[in-house]
Amino acid sequence: MTDVVFYFQVHQPFRLRKYGFFDIGVSDEYFDDELNEFIVRRVAERCYLPVNDVLLRAIEATDGRFRCSFSLSGTALRQFEQWVPEVIDSYARLVDTGCVELLCETSHHSLAFRIDHDEFVDQVTEHRERIERLFGVAPTTFRNTELIFDEEVARAVEDLGFATLLGEGADQLLGRRSPHAVYRPRGCTALNLLLRDYRFSDDIAFRFSNREWEGHPLMADTYAGWLGELPEDARQVGLFMDYETFGEHQAADTGILDFLEHLPGYVLEQDGLAFATPSEVSADPGPVAELEVPRPISWADAERDLTAWLGNPMQRAAHEALAELLPAVRAADPGTGELLERWRRLSTSDHVYYMSTKWFTDGDVHEYFSPYDTPHDAFILFMNVLDDLGRRLERPASSRATGAARRS
Repeated sequence: MTDVVFYFQVHQPFRLRKYGFFDIGVSDEYFDDELNEFIVRRVAERCYLPVNDVLLRAIEATDGRFRCSFSLSGTALRQFEQWVPEVIDSYARLVDTGCVELLCETSHHSLAFRIDHDEFVDQVTEHRERIERLFGVAPTTFRNTELIFDEEVARAVEDLGFATLLGEGADQLLGRRSPHAVYRPRGCTALNLLLRDYRFSDDIAFRFSNREWEGHPLMADTYAGWLGELPEDARQVGLFMDYETFGEHQAADTGILDFLEHLPGYVLEQDGLAFATPSEVSADPGPVAELEVPRPISWADAERDLTAWLGNPMQRAAHEALAELLPAVRAADPGTGELLERWRRLSTSDHVYYMSTKWFTDGDVHEYFSPYDTPHDAFILFMNVLDDLGRRLERPASSRATGAARRS
């Protein structure tokens, strides 16, 4: 039996406003709340609410045989709570079916693991507690930001008590091995690793509306038939993708919502296929082999590494400047956490992602997601904000408190 493992990533960053040189030392309003509210409301209308309804109907129509999982980033959850609380209710209804697993990640969809181990642990702990508070479940599966993992990340995740880790089934990681097995990262004793099948996943996430693709138009019965042709020894097939694929990145008029609505029934008609959550696959029968992961692997771009975020001098300079501020933030803000929350919102990986200068197809993807005209604009705005935050950290605590009091 091959388990079809759907994992959907739900994420919205706090985007920066046009913060110029002359704002430094004058304004502490870093984030474009008007834009962020507009985008989260738009995506809720196009994706989160209608697609959640599609999945709820699929669960009911299949008597719970359709199963899937979500990772809801902490920054997305904060925006839902502030601007579209009905989205939280919609996800709660899915969780209450018992057919949907919620995963854990860093609280701010960050690269904290590249900055400070304790900060990584704190963000994971914060996010786990938020999931428990909002949905009443304790996550046992972890996915790091953008599926980035290596042996060091895996050991940290195991130490935090998680049973399962999700990763990218990159060719440079697997060689001739299959992405459809359950593995154990080298150096771990109990953590199981499930990998993404990037070919099957990208057929939906990237190729679905591409009229030049030989598989276009992709129909649900055709796709289910492809899954049914997997080898008999395939333990699972990881279909991991951004949830915004449905209705936002791929508009409803492409037919992608109809595709998703009909797919569960066609999959369940295939001999040897079933749906399962990551924790269900991980529990039985366990790993088949140890997997060496000496270098970070991600699900981004053709390289499947860290170059989407740290591939050019601007990105590395911004990342290093952010990291250098963390000790001062922690020293200056041990109480309210207001400054630390600002720093963490700046740690969200999207900010350095917008600074990418890649070309060709990967460059088109980076440009699609960026709210800025150029990567250089993204860099300048980010560094201006860091400059202002750094100056505020040098002020007496009474002076820093003025801005927080004004906003409240």
